[in-house]
Amino acid sequence: MTTPQAPDAAAPLILAGARLPGSPETVDVLVVDGRVASIRPAAAAGANAGTAVDAAPGDARRIELDGRFVVPGLHDRHVHASQWAMVSRRLDLADAGSAAEVAARVAASVDAAIASGASEVIGFGYRDGLWADAPTLAMLDEVSREVPVVLVSADLHACWLNSAAARRHGVLDAAGASGVLREGDCFALVRELDDIADDVLDAWVGDAADRAAARGVVGITDYEMRWNRDDWARRAASGIRSLRVSFGVYTQHLDRAIAEGLRTGDALAGTDGLVRVGGYKVITDGSLNTRTAWCFDPYPGLEGHEHPYGLATVPFDELVPLMRRASEAGLTPAVHAIGDRANARVLDAFEAVGSPGWRRRGSIEHAQLLRHEDVARFAQLGVIASVQPEHAMDDRDVAEHHWAGRTDRAFMLAELAAAGVELALGSDAPVAPLDPWVAIAAAVGRTRDGRQPWHPEQAIAARVALAASTNGAGATVREGAMADLAVVELDPFSAGAAELRRMPVAATLLGGRFTYTTTSVE
Repeated sequence: MTTPQAPDAAAPLILAGARLPGSPETVDVLVVDGRVASIRPAAAAGANAGTAVDAAPGDARRIELDGRFVVPGLHDRHVHASQWAMVSRRLDLADAGSAAEVAARVAASVDAAIASGASEVIGFGYRDGLWADAPTLAMLDEVSREVPVVLVSADLHACWLNSAAARRHGVLDAAGASGVLREGDCFALVRELDDIADDVLDAWVGDAADRAAARGVVGITDYEMRWNRDDWARRAASGIRSLRVSFGVYTQHLDRAIAEGLRTGDALAGTDGLVRVGGYKVITDGSLNTRTAWCFDPYPGLEGHEHPYGLATVPFDELVPLMRRASEAGLTPAVHAIGDRANARVLDAFEAVGSPGWRRRGSIEHAQLLRHEDVARFAQLGVIASVQPEHAMDDRDVAEHHWAGRTDRAFMLAELAAAGVELALGSDAPVAPLDPWVAIAAAVGRTRDGRQPWHPEQAIAARVALAASTNGAGATVREGAMADLAVVELDPFSAGAAELRRMPVAATLLGGRFTYTTTSVE
């Protein structure tokens, strides 16, 4: 596979002999000035009558697709771009089955760090929700030989440190005997780990953007906990132009965003419309694996602990004024809620804010565990459910343990869709891969790795999942739409879940210019 230099976006283009999902007929798709000018029955190469070629300028470039399928380009509606770019450069702990196994991997990594002169070992991806042994500071100290070690959990809501790292980052007291930081303390430390030279981090992000384009991705919503405006303006200026990016604003930057007049949907100057202001992101509870998602029922084994029901991280009497202030300034609320109690409270907050400025645009990010009665409230309030279906595959076992008896209400995609709630699919990368086909496969099949489907009654049709992955463009390419397109080898409407997960992508176009192509479509 190759990623060629993008041709001039203004050059007319004919995608000849294409197919649209669900149709056996071939069509010619004419792209002019970055938009789909027409979709007509296909003609043989060189023929004109009754085809898109009739209206094509004489210099139109003709690409033979040989029956491949053209779909709207894909968007990942929830990404942590810097974290995703860093993951491949960190110690992989994704399949570690115990704290002891993690410690053994750290021991080997420490040897390599000492040999290379590295100052710190950083790992990512552990999931301790079902471990028989618990993380401790002493366990890492025993294998780390005073090399600082920071291990970030797969859900980004917890970090496990050794004493050397806790001292380096000034969190020894907060880490305690477990060595684990959760929620706000963890987020603060992760921001310190993100303190990488701009040119280095931008190069990593550029590589990640190219990998995304190779999966048919044309856009992301970035919820990195940084002042994202300057990051993405700089990246666009330096040539990272394979994606459309909407960036989120967190509470710590809300005053600055309002002072600078940032409004959701506005394009940043100098980015040719590729970078736009996203929503106001506020995190109101924790996560399932960290056992901090705020629920109506207690977590097994946490009775008598400080937060047996999980953690509400923003009190309601603070949340409503924050959401109202952001909304009145033109920043659409995008509110993190995972537990059923958190989701109910956030819906209360949307109702209390009551401004038509966010209706049909405001979102709840994750919406993993819901009460049935709150599904109807999503629809009534016009709140988008921004969901990550692959999390259901990652979390099914831990959910059956920690949300026992309630998993019929977990990841309720079908019930939300049936109620008329707008779905927006994403990955939460690096929590799951930045690959919308993975999310679509999980939403359609509710299975992975050959296991029986998990609550298949909550599966949604491929057409619905694809439409929820195109940022409002729908499931089918239409005349007049922006020519943000993906060319794929299989019909996504009829492909099975396993085929969707591995969907071969032949080309990706952004505004009519190629950002990715295989040699067979050049």
